[in-house]
Amino acid sequence: MSSPFGRGIGNVNSTRDLALSRSPVHSVDARAKWVVTLALAVTVTSFGKYDISRVMPLFLYPFVLTALSGLPVQAVAKRSAAALPFILLVGVFNPLIDREPMAGLGPVVLSGGWVSFISILVRSTLIVSSVVLLAMTTRPDNLFAALESLGVPSALVVQLQFMNRYIDLLAGEAERTLRAHSLRSPGKGGGIPVLVSGPMLGGLLLRTMDRGSRIHRAMVSRGFDGAVRTARPSPFSPRRDGLFVCAWLAYFALARFVDLPGALLGVIGG
Repeated sequence: MSSPFGRGIGNVNSTRDLALSRSPVHSVDARAKWVVTLALAVTVTSFGKYDISRVMPLFLYPFVLTALSGLPVQAVAKRSAAALPFILLVGVFNPLIDREPMAGLGPVVLSGGWVSFISILVRSTLIVSSVVLLAMTTRPDNLFAALESLGVPSALVVQLQFMNRYIDLLAGEAERTLRAHSLRSPGKGGGIPVLVSGPMLGGLLLRTMDRGSRIHRAMVSRGFDGAVRTARPSPFSPRRDGLFVCAWLAYFALARFVDLPGALLGVIGG
């Protein structure tokens, strides 16, 4: 039976499989990719709310990584689009709040709210696609080891590790719940009534908590002390990883402090 949960499991497993591929981007140290992704997020959020054109040159980063990693463009776009509803929800009321005319596209005049809404959409898409590429080009164990190496609190890293390991378990429980409902409600379509969805979610939560308690007791009985031992990250390569970080940080600084689209238009017009 196909369902959102089943498709979600397939997407997670597919992302993990793609992270095991080999390419120049996959071989870059996870710490370097974390630093560059965070620097990109900081750079993008530092622009004004009406800046759109000056953010566009930063799309070079996900374009280059997608090309060098050999990842399917459709897969990257599909996973990035999963955050689109949340992005739209953030800025959907901007056009209603800020109605002052600001820009024109031919006969169409855009208010400040529409400009800021488009800016939110562009910047959020850029950040989300960069995070998606980080996950699709780095093994999960290397991602978490790099976080701990960069000084992220161990408790948070352990929580992320468990979430990554047991998301399949939760999705599997949800899939079995939906299958049981469909078998007990034949001929009623694939939808779930609102009055039924509440008890179903409550039962799923209780079963998940019960299984989580059993797993925790089993781990404690085997000596679990709150830390998950993983392999140490490979040595940081100044030639490969250092060049990756320095080159992209320099480009981000250039895009932040120099109006690249304006300079390009000036060169073309001159």
